[in-house]
Amino acid sequence: MSGWLFGAATVALAGVFDVAFGEPPNALHPVAWMGRLIALLERHRPRGRPQAELAYGALIVLVACGVAGGVGFALLLAVHVLPFWAALPLASLVLKMAFSLRGLAVAGRTVQRRLGTDIVAARAGVTSLVSRDPEMEPPQIVSATVESLAENLTDSVVAPLFYFALFGLPGALAYRAVNTMDAMIGYHGELEYVGKAAARLDDLANWLPARLSGLLLVAVASMRRAAPAAWAALRTQRRPSPGPNKLWTIAPMAGALGVQLEKRGFYAVGPGVRPLAPPVIGEAIAVLWVAGAIALAAAAGLSALMVWGVWR
Repeated sequence: MSGWLFGAATVALAGVFDVAFGEPPNALHPVAWMGRLIALLERHRPRGRPQAELAYGALIVLVACGVAGGVGFALLLAVHVLPFWAALPLASLVLKMAFSLRGLAVAGRTVQRRLGTDIVAARAGVTSLVSRDPEMEPPQIVSATVESLAENLTDSVVAPLFYFALFGLPGALAYRAVNTMDAMIGYHGELEYVGKAAARLDDLANWLPARLSGLLLVAVASMRRAAPAAWAALRTQRRPSPGPNKLWTIAPMAGALGVQLEKRGFYAVGPGVRPLAPPVIGEAIAVLWVAGAIALAAAAGLSALMVWGVWR
């Protein structure tokens, strides 16, 4: 099989693996392994010395990205020497572990089901997705869940597929390391200095994928005849955020669904013409599936183009 066709087939088969099987157990998941490495490095950080913590945080980034990219490169070499019937499923399985579409949909659906039966369990489901007030009321639970689905369209789907298409398995795994570091140490508080390099690199790595994801949501909204509202929300409400990327997907998702999504004290986006009821989560999941399918198709095409035009 030619290289360009192999790249496209890898993305397609990875999408089949994701839809059919979802996430592997943590014992087999490379993201869990990355998390253990990052946690081990973080435990040995200097404390109470901001400059030393900044430097050590940069070292964590170099080590984690180096290990992830190195593993990806080793796998790439293995793919080149294996026969096609073994190389394709291996590359597709590793790529699948770098992104998650079905996992997001399952997490959102779980919260939606719990809202109808057990508010405490629904709150627990949301706090496993995003940091929020544990005493949220149902509309706030719906908002937080939809916001998480929208934001993770970038982090968990578009960005890893984008970096695979550009740089192969090393790119996808290195991105996954960056995003995992940001989730673990890239926030304010005790870890602010040691996590600053990870947070800034995550902002940079997601800059273009977040914008592509926002435009993708506008395109999907056109299928719901909601493209004008999604575009208006993206165009006018993408900026009032703690970070440069966050609202690029949350705002058009709110517009596409006709709701207002809000994190109190930080932002409130969307037209708010519909109440935040549990069915909104189901609609957001449907939008996510369509956007994910388009992202997979685009990544397959871009991967084939890169192999044919750049890496041949």
